[in-house]
This record gives sequence, C-alpha cells and structure tokens, in this order.
Amino acid sequence: MTAERRAFREHIRMQAAELFALEHDNAAIAKQLRVSVRSAQRWQQAWARGGAPAPESKGQASGPKLSEALFAVLEQELARGPVAHGWPDQTWTLARIKTLIGRRFHKSTTLSAIAQMLHRHGFSHQVPARRATERNEEGVTGWVKETWPQVETPWRRSGPGCASKTRPASR
Repeated sequence: MTAERRAFREHIRMQAAELFALEHDNAAIAKQLRVSVRSAQRWQQAWARGGAPAPESKGQASGPKLSEALFAVLEQELARGPVAHGWPDQTWTLARIKTLIGRRFHKSTTLSAIAQMLHRHGFSHQVPARRATERNEEGVTGWVKETWPQVETPWRRSGPGCASKTRPASR
C-alpha cells in the first residue's frame, strides 16, 4: 500500500474517533465514512479503551514472507530461467516459483501470496511474444488435420432440425 493510501486510511480512522466523541451511532459513522459497520465497531472499542489515538493502524498483521533483499535474489533467479533450475521448458508458473522459493530460501507460501507479491513488484501474467523453440510444427500440423476434425462438432446439422424443446422421438 502506498504512503498516500495509508495516510488516507488513517485520516478516516481519526474522523471516526471525532464522531465517537460526539456519541454518534456506529452504523451512522460507518455509512458516513463508507466503511463496514464491523470496522466502526472495532475502532469504537479501541477508542473506548485508549482514547483518540487508539484507532490508529498498528500496521500489517504479518510482514512479507520475502524481504526486499531476498526478493532481489529471487528476481535474479527468475531471470536465469526455469531450465537453469531443472525444468524442461522456459515457462515460469506459480507452482514452479513456489518450489524455487522453497529450495532457495527454505520458506513456504501459498500460490495466491506469490501472485500478489509478484504483482506488487511489477510482474504480470504474460503470454510469450513468439513461439517456443521446442514446438514441433509437424506434430501440430498433423494434429490439426487429423485429430481436430474428429473432436470439433459440426456447425450445422446435416438434416432438418426441430424447434420443439422435446425430441420428436421421445413423444
């Protein structure tokens, strides 16, 4: 989260503290500040225990799994490519990155946490700009000519159709 966004959130919490002092209802405060009623209730409880500064954020519940220094090392490892780490092709997947993090840093994390971490650092889902060097053109051509016509259903029926929702044969 950016510093600007964090400051905006803290400003909302301080507005809530001012409204608690005026004895406004939690539901009304939540509606006015566009937050959930549960958030307003939590802030009100903290305000009742510790006064105006109490609703301030204490920061994230947990720190990131990889520090900035470790993420820089991860970036270098990703730049080396999957083949350098023992995979047969040049495709990075979240599962492979998870395995790499486990092998290199001895840390375990979920695939969604990895996706979020990569997104925060500017990575995105990408499709290769060119075809893979491992691609077998003859195999692809043969599959398209022989297998695909058997799999693909025809667009139109060869015989006349029926507009009835029930099949004529089922009557």
